[in-house]
Amino acid sequence: MSNRLLLGLGLLIALLFSACRREKATDQTRPKWSSAQSVDFNRELSVRENLKINTFLAHYTHLKMQQTESGLRYMIYEKGAQNQALAKDGQQALVRLKIGLLDGTICYQTKPEEIERITIARSEKESGIHEALLCMRIGDKAKLILPSYLGHGLLGDRIKIPPQSILYIDIQLLALQ
Repeated sequence: MSNRLLLGLGLLIALLFSACRREKATDQTRPKWSSAQSVDFNRELSVRENLKINTFLAHYTHLKMQQTESGLRYMIYEKGAQNQALAKDGQQALVRLKIGLLDGTICYQTKPEEIERITIARSEKESGIHEALLCMRIGDKAKLILPSYLGHGLLGDRIKIPPQSILYIDIQLLALQ
């Protein structure tokens, strides 16, 4: 082999080795994230979401919603069988749902011929839906607003619901089993 070829090959090998020897980040070079920062971040997110919800409700004055301690907003706009008991933890709720965002985007909707089954407080549905069902009787129709922490949180559902989304839900409780 010629000296030029050997020199070129040697430089190529040296370049490859030097590229592979990057320093790994250590605990000393990574920024620290404390639990206090997490609390502050979540508090700020909650304040911003509450402001968005209040602005939405100020614009849609016909929505006379109640607020629970968790932050769920709900309004039963059509009453069903008032002689029935409220839904209970562990019951199977047969529902129709329309899940959207405050801007009117519909993310999911039960088809008219379909019924969705939710085991109250025991299924993977949004926690705000479980809480709302406990305030409903068979036949009730309700509108819900779920802050992101009662819906899909910081990440969204990675399909149709974006990260940190406030959900606007229309739900009808058809039956309890």
